[in-house]
Amino acid sequence: MFGDMMGMMNKLKEAQKKVEQTKERLHTVLLDEASNDGKLKVTITANRTIKSIDISEELLADKEMLEDYLILTLNKAIEKATNVHEAEIGAVAKEGMPNIPGL
Repeated sequence: MFGDMMGMMNKLKEAQKKVEQTKERLHTVLLDEASNDGKLKVTITANRTIKSIDISEELLADKEMLEDYLILTLNKAIEKATNVHEAEIGAVAKEGMPNIPGL
């Protein structure tokens, strides 16, 4: 029984290490999102760090419109990054979990 516990602890430590490695890798995964008309483009990492924003000249003339575009496009980009992040971390965590009966 003690050996089983040690084995499970080692698996958990290995899973934690893989999750941390995956989080680091996700800093390099870039996702692009754009407004429907392409006037605003955002690049974000899978860890939800904004890397770039490209704004058309037309939007710069209208503050309210620019704010609306930023809110909509950034929210779509963050949602996309969150989905990728959760899928990647979930897959690594699930792979590394020990087989515990009843869970």
